[in-house]
Amino acid sequence: MPTTPPRAERHHLADALSAIEYCYEQGWTDGLPVVPPTEDRVAAMLDYVGAAPAQVVGQNLVRSRTATAEKVAVNAVMAGCRVEYFPVIIALVEAMTDDAYNLHGSSISTGGSAPLVVCNGPLTRELGINSGVNLFGPGNRANATIGRTVRLLLLNVFGGTPGVLDKSCFGHPGKYTYCIAEDEANSPWTPFHVERGFKREESTVTIMAMEGPHQVNIAGPSDPEVILSAVADTMRGTGTMLASGPSVGEYVVIFSPELRRILYGKGCDKESIRQYLATHAGRTAEYLKKHGLLLGALEPSDATRWVPTVRSAEGIFVLTGGGDAGPFTICIPPWGRGLNSKAVTRAVRPPARSKA
Repeated sequence: MPTTPPRAERHHLADALSAIEYCYEQGWTDGLPVVPPTEDRVAAMLDYVGAAPAQVVGQNLVRSRTATAEKVAVNAVMAGCRVEYFPVIIALVEAMTDDAYNLHGSSISTGGSAPLVVCNGPLTRELGINSGVNLFGPGNRANATIGRTVRLLLLNVFGGTPGVLDKSCFGHPGKYTYCIAEDEANSPWTPFHVERGFKREESTVTIMAMEGPHQVNIAGPSDPEVILSAVADTMRGTGTMLASGPSVGEYVVIFSPELRRILYGKGCDKESIRQYLATHAGRTAEYLKKHGLLLGALEPSDATRWVPTVRSAEGIFVLTGGGDAGPFTICIPPWGRGLNSKAVTRAVRPPARSKA
């Protein structure tokens, strides 16, 4: 018969500062101080979603690790989350332990990916998850602490200790926190979660194993083809084109409001943008072979044989967000070209009770 997951251990420290230092000594932090997860704070998280401490939220069978609601709440408290964020955290754990995401592979790879979290729906706005200025930067509690909870869970629940299981060659800052919202409220384009099969009025979280974001500066042009060709050129960078051919992963492209207005005003929707990028992001086989990125001897047909960056337009996720002023785009390649990891989206269930 299945055994009941063990409860989180209790530790008695003299004061908050002693508790913080104790967490450092035990290797329970991401390098930054954590909020001591006292029993009352953890209980408040669980009460907000109506979860029993031993309730299983997600499992990683490769590592024989189980994330109970109590352990998830402990790490959410440590990250600095408010109780209102906890329904989002629960949905995130469900998504990251889905087999399609491949938590084990994505978190131990030398490639150094990080879990990118994209939030959509009404709850995103209620919680104040940032979709605007300084989208990937500091300054917003919801973004910072929701994303940080994912990292602490990988560390404390799923065993992803840097240098032990986490073998990232370089890593990137998103391994601290990597959480954004799409600016769907101000966008005429179809929201990301609706494209993923959810209703507009639903709130969702999507998790994907991604490299770091690369900003593309497209100042001046107002022609959609000029704008999109600059994005396609970034996507086909030599370092993203590998010998085994086009990526089967999901490439993320985020347009600032300034560029979104230009593109929408010229009749571009997300689907037409995906189709353009899928067609134009790539290299000839000749180029790839000459640069050692495609195996085999040069053939006469290689001069015109096109190798795309992504296998299909469905492999490009087009989002919008960021500050209102600035002709910029963000391009984010997938970890391992997406061979072993796919984006997973989960609906965020409403809390069991309101905070009031």
